[in-house]
Amino acid sequence: MDPYQDPGQPVAARVRDLLGRMTLPEKAGLLFHAPVAVRPDGGFAEEPAGPLPTAPTTEVVRDKHLRCLSLMAPVPAGPLARWHNEVQRLAAGSRLGIPVLVSSDPRHSANENPLTSVPSGGCSRWPEPLGFGALADEDAVRAFAEVVRAEYRAVGIRLALHPMADLASEPRWCRTSGTFGADPALVARLAAAYVEGLQGNGSGADSVAAMVKHWPGAGPQAGGEDAHFASGKDQVYPDGRYEEHRAVFRPALRAGAAAVMPYYGRPVGVPGLAGVGFAFDREVIAGQLRRDEGFDGLVCTDFGLLTDARLPDGSVWPARAWGAEHLDVAERVLRLLDAGVDQFGGEWCPDVVVRLVETGRVAEARIDESAGRVLDVVFRLGLFENPYVDENHAVTTAGRADFAAAGADAQRRSMVLLAGTLPLEPGIRLYVEGIDPEVAGRYASIVDSADQADAALVRIAAPYEPRSRLPEAFFHQGRLDLPDELREHLLALAATVPTVVDVFLDRAAVVPELAAHATALLADFGAADDAVLDVVFGHATAEGRLPIELPSSMAAVEAHPEDRPGGTADPLFPIGHTARVSERQA
Repeated sequence: MDPYQDPGQPVAARVRDLLGRMTLPEKAGLLFHAPVAVRPDGGFAEEPAGPLPTAPTTEVVRDKHLRCLSLMAPVPAGPLARWHNEVQRLAAGSRLGIPVLVSSDPRHSANENPLTSVPSGGCSRWPEPLGFGALADEDAVRAFAEVVRAEYRAVGIRLALHPMADLASEPRWCRTSGTFGADPALVARLAAAYVEGLQGNGSGADSVAAMVKHWPGAGPQAGGEDAHFASGKDQVYPDGRYEEHRAVFRPALRAGAAAVMPYYGRPVGVPGLAGVGFAFDREVIAGQLRRDEGFDGLVCTDFGLLTDARLPDGSVWPARAWGAEHLDVAERVLRLLDAGVDQFGGEWCPDVVVRLVETGRVAEARIDESAGRVLDVVFRLGLFENPYVDENHAVTTAGRADFAAAGADAQRRSMVLLAGTLPLEPGIRLYVEGIDPEVAGRYASIVDSADQADAALVRIAAPYEPRSRLPEAFFHQGRLDLPDELREHLLALAATVPTVVDVFLDRAAVVPELAAHATALLADFGAADDAVLDVVFGHATAEGRLPIELPSSMAAVEAHPEDRPGGTADPLFPIGHTARVSERQA
């Protein structure tokens, strides 16, 4: 048995032995982390699939030697497990048999933006992380992460591109739902609990490795615009709170997070920083992360820093190389490697690294350093010993009844009663909008118009300004106040019949009119209709407290420093708010 294949050897020795046997192209392949699609039957997708570019699976595994693939597919557990096993068989046929490490963005919540999360594909459904911020319960987060670990492991996902340890300090930021909120101490504790639940006691054969993001804090986006796009390339700190955002990551790092992802953003006016995207800045990665925090794990860039992406409609989505736009692909690779990065997310061009070494611009020892960190994760997860999954176990585990019940319970508990009183009386005549009448009919007698009803129940999403072009159209950005037509409609409805309004808070909302005129104003963080109805009719209690602040006006939002968590002028509802809940339970 070769030493690298011997589980009795220390991981460091196995890594050294394997690196010594690898060619330069094989090492270079480990530095790339490519997005891939999966056919509905579990087959390989060799052509781009879906709204975003994906890599040809066979080519990148067999010919380009990539061993980190990120799933962009919501296929069910059976086909996904079948795909995973076929990928591992393909890798096993290579010269050294290095297995594939499969990663995924979140798959358990309501947000279905394909750039930031994946529809469940059969996983149990839970509230967004923001809902766990509303519960403020580390044990609940840890238990949720253990369910994620069980379902991910069952289908072969061994690296989670989460949790987010970012502070939701800018109310307009479209990534708020993926955070645990705006309270720095709470976010820090919950992010650490999430890492503990995913990884267990360290990284081992029963673990899913956690990639904490987005170092050193992606929340303070200028004007709330997201850094996936040139309009949001700048992160600003008018309140001087850069260190506060960075410090929130410390507990998750100390919990043993296997990997870290820096954000795209370009910090403006932060002393000691170069004013380029975080991943390109040596002080941010080699300095503050590795030197100051002592982190020696894997650092993977956010996706798409090297090459422009051609979208299915023929348009081009520029690489998110903010502050380094003038550099060509090879120079960007050089800058990132010098900064201390190990992997290039969303890319599959290892030939660039090979040429840099062959022309003497990068030492092969530097490639060994990063390739070794990738191999360290693969060895610790036990993938060399058994990279395959039991396809029958995958089907019976993903979405298991007890997991689904726990997720539904968390949806109900995490809701926040913002104003008014609940519950409604059972059996009343009810008019509904934004909710399935068939589901609502199990709680009340559904009528066709408000003037026939004893009460109305309306579900809406937090307001945003739709963007016309992909992929920006997937992101909820811009103003937080209700559009005029919707505001007038809801106020007219509330004047006609007692009206309960439930708002899905994927970010803050400016809704003083609803607080003033609705019979009850409820917030959810990703909940099924029956979960909302259970709370509205008293079968369950909304236990959550607001994990973010709801401002009173857009003027207050626009005057608020982007890096300050909470603290808008005269907020409608502050962080931690909840209205008194009726004691009556059905």
